[in-house]
Amino acid sequence: METLIGIACNDFVLLASDMTNVSSLFVMKSDEDKLYKISSKIVMSVTGEAGDTVQFAEYIAKNIQLYKMRNGYELSPKAAASYTRRNLAEYLRSRTPYNVNLMLGGYDEKEGASLYLIDYLASMIEVPFTTNGYGGLITLSILDRYFKRDLTQEEGYKLIQKCVQEIHKRLVLNLPNFKVTVVDKNGIRNLPDITPQSLGTVH
Repeated sequence: METLIGIACNDFVLLASDMTNVSSLFVMKSDEDKLYKISSKIVMSVTGEAGDTVQFAEYIAKNIQLYKMRNGYELSPKAAASYTRRNLAEYLRSRTPYNVNLMLGGYDEKEGASLYLIDYLASMIEVPFTTNGYGGLITLSILDRYFKRDLTQEEGYKLIQKCVQEIHKRLVLNLPNFKVTVVDKNGIRNLPDITPQSLGTVH
């Protein structure tokens, strides 16, 4: 019942996630942050079991930071995604598997912007755009229609807004607020949250 959206253009990656924390039929929080800073130019968005998401994301973030301290340089987004997938695969074969689906987006000086989708079975693929959760059933066709590699950050943000607007309109679940983060050559920045108020659908 969660939704992640990600797009990777030539110079940046945009990741958006809903901010709703649900337990059974009840909304526990509507300001949950599901985006985790992994390094100075890599961000991970995670959905799944409540405890698993936080524990796994923090485990990956701390180990990638440890790698930087030991070796004096950071992993590239591709290397970080491979490391994440390998850890997920190892836990999958243990008695304590993590039930998480995630997107990992980052920027590298040589490779540019890249976005990876990793599911709970530790399958990984690099994609130009992707979605996850019930909202993805609605928004994937919008991304397929309007996504271009050469979008500007402003155009990318408007595309995410278009997706969220459609989720508000067509999804029976209440996912009002979305957090948006951009990763580019300047690092990681939070963009304004997308809410019914910001979209002008609530007065």
